Amino acid sequence: MAPRSEHAGGSASAAAAAAAAAAQSHGSGLDSMDPFFHALRVVPFAFLQPPRTRLKLPSNLALPSPMVVFSLILFTYFAVVSGLVYDVIVEPPGIGSSQDPATGAVRPVVFLPGRVNGQYIIEGLSSGFMFLLGGVGVILLDLAVDRTRPRSLRVSFGGAGVAAIVIAYAMAMLFLRIKIPGYLW
Repeated sequence: MAPRSEHAGGSASAAAAAAAAAAQSHGSGLDSMDPFFHALRVVPFAFLQPPRTRLKLPSNLALPSPMVVFSLILFTYFAVVSGLVYDVIVEPPGIGSSQDPATGAVRPVVFLPGRVNGQYIIEGLSSGFMFLLGGVGVILLDLAVDRTRPRSLRVSFGGAGVAAIVIAYAMAMLFLRIKIPGYLW
């Protein structure tokens, strides 16, 4: 426990000194024997003081609901794992094509074979959806262990969660085998 200040009133500097003493006694990880680092931590605050700002949120601004936050996080996860940043920067084609050597017919190709560093847009979106499906499966399994829900609902959540994880894993492995022929055989 941090040592108490000897003054009853306690000023802001006394509270800051007590907090610094508590941080040093608990080994905050910022302790260093380097005098330059110590000077950088101490000297600016000898003459600089942070301003006392009292920021208020506008009264008509309300916090978003948990489902809105969850949806934004889920969409961000999908965008990151599907390679949306790569798609914007590199601008790959949406889908590829290859010519059949026997017939000469052109057929569409969804996965860019043999190149781990490249992807078509549809390939990234389909892989990202499989990762998203696996994540939703884990969320459903978490909902299935809640004892306050009825048993039939927990069984439904559990079954859907396991099915989502199995489908996502099987499809991701299939995508990987299409992407890199002969991998994991």
